[in-house]
Order: sequence, then C-alpha cells, then structure tokens
Amino acid sequence: MSMSDTLGRIGQIQSMLQQFSGTARAASTTAASTALSSAATSGSASDFASSLASALGVTVPTTGGTIANPGSVTGTDVATAAQKYLGVPYVFGGTDSTGMDCSGLVQTVYADLGIEVPRLVSGQMTIGTEVGSLAEAQPGDLIVTGGGAHILIYAGNNKVIHAPYPGRDVCIVEAYMTDADIDTIRRVIPEQTASTAAASLAASVSTATNGTDMLSAAFASFAKGSAS
Repeated sequence: MSMSDTLGRIGQIQSMLQQFSGTARAASTTAASTALSSAATSGSASDFASSLASALGVTVPTTGGTIANPGSVTGTDVATAAQKYLGVPYVFGGTDSTGMDCSGLVQTVYADLGIEVPRLVSGQMTIGTEVGSLAEAQPGDLIVTGGGAHILIYAGNNKVIHAPYPGRDVCIVEAYMTDADIDTIRRVIPEQTASTAAASLAASVSTATNGTDMLSAAFASFAKGSAS
C-alpha cells in the first residue's frame, strides 16, 4: 500500500470518525484523530496501532529486542523445529546435528526458521518480551535457569526441549522447574502481527466507546489495506 493510498485511507477514516456524536464518542474521536496523524508519517499498520493505543490508553503487546521475524513463523513452529534435534549429543560449544549445547540448540532452531538470535545464553535471555510465569509460557518461549547458565525451549503441554549436559542428548521432558527456579522466560515470537494488533485494538476501542461499530470497521479496513 503506497503512502498516498494510506493517507487517502486515513482521510476516509477521519471523515467517518467525525460522524460520531456524544461526549464519550467525541473524546475517542479526538484521540483517534491524533493517533491517525502520527501514524500518517510512516503509513504502517504497526505505527497506526501503537499511536492509537497511546492516545486511547489501550495496551497492545509489543516485541522487545532486535529480533526480525519473517512474519509467518509461530511459536509452535519453533517447538516443532526443535524436535528434529532430539537425540543429538550434548557438545559444549556445538551448534549442529553432530553435537550442541543448550544455547547452540536455541540458536540453531531459530536460525532454521530464519530468525537470528544471539549465540550465548547471556544474550538470548534478553531478547523478545518477558513472560510472567511458567503457567503463561507458550510453545517457542525460552526458559532460562541456573542464574543464566541454562536455557530451554518450551514445547507446550508442560514440556521442554533442551540439551542438558555432557553425556546426555537433546531431549524433551516434563518441565521440571518451578517459577522460583526460573531467571526469565522470553517470548521471541510476537503474539500478534501488526495487522492483527490493529484489529484487536479496534475491538477494544469499540467496547470502550459503547458499540462504535463503524470505528471498528474503519480500523479493520485500514489494517487490511496496510497489510496488502
């Protein structure tokens, strides 16, 4: 979608916003217009969602670090990719099917999916976004234990995949740790793409303004157009 098309779409949405009446709706319109003007600078759905969230006080999940996701990769893809290394022997410093250590497994699995992550646990434990507890973990999340000495890939269903230590192979086991044992859980794969974030934001705005269906439709239209 070109910048001129984006600006045209924004103009249409602003016109629709002006049709709303009532104190609550007027306040939402003002906030949304401010956000739309900010988003027009870049013309992206991501900036649109972020700016609008800031204006309306709505929280939208964000991704930390400098991880570049190709766009189609999911956390489940990460867990599935990790399983092909089951049985590979632990080798300190290893990063391939002849042998790998815990962080080598993580780096290799993500690299297989086109995502570059740091080589060592010390770097891997800072990427993505923080997950509050093991109960909130999703497939593909990284679990760091031992004061940053060990890293595992959450596989879902309370199971983890890791390269344990010398003499052992890469394996999938029950998550044996508790939150007290965990230094951090990192979500590298974003929960939402820019388009779905904008769509979710539109739903939140609709609820907050007592059924502004036209506003939701406008935001959904913007997100769809920006993604094409």
